Amino acid sequence: MTEPLPSPRPARDDSAGRADLVLEPVDEAPRLRADAVRNSARLLEVAADLVALRGAENLTMEAVAQGAGVGKGTVFRRFGDRAGLMIALLDSHEQELQAGFLTGPPPLGPGAPAVERLRAFGSAVLRHEQAHRDLYLAAHIDIRRRRTVPAYSLRLSHLRLLLREAGAGGDLDLAAHSLLAYLDITLVDHLVLREAMSLERIESGWYDLVARGTGAAAPDDR
Repeated sequence: MTEPLPSPRPARDDSAGRADLVLEPVDEAPRLRADAVRNSARLLEVAADLVALRGAENLTMEAVAQGAGVGKGTVFRRFGDRAGLMIALLDSHEQELQAGFLTGPPPLGPGAPAVERLRAFGSAVLRHEQAHRDLYLAAHIDIRRRRTVPAYSLRLSHLRLLLREAGAGGDLDLAAHSLLAYLDITLVDHLVLREAMSLERIESGWYDLVARGTGAAAPDDR
């Protein structure tokens, strides 16, 4: 296999007033990208350790920078702000949830009727986000970003598909958004802490919403 040809870069020859060609390796940019990935992974590793030690509510960009031995500006350039850092920290947890409803065993994953998958989806989201409550709450502080992250778009598409398979009528886009609004961690947290509702009661409410939206019988009516 032949080696890739180096790319030319013009360099100034001051004595002759002409531009010469200096050869540079063509793999420089990919190497820099790989370095950036490693640096990001290191920052997230430090952030995860700090969350485990101090809690998500006490995590700061300054602490992450200090723990990683970099300037604070490096952390801001990589994640934008604290909410962006929290969203990045949630990525591995969110991938675990996504694997469950995309390729996991039924009824959450493929192989069960659409209505059963809708019920299982709500239960899975409620319990998954309660298990990582502090991170999800911190990541949802910026309400403008809450519904623009890829994780939300994937959940929305999944619900829209299941509603269609279940034969739900009406505007499926609005229905999917409405269902996701019910599962919003900030609402659930309010209901649990301020309204003293149990997670089981909220889960039962989800089943009722699915039944109303699809015309299916609620679990207790079957």
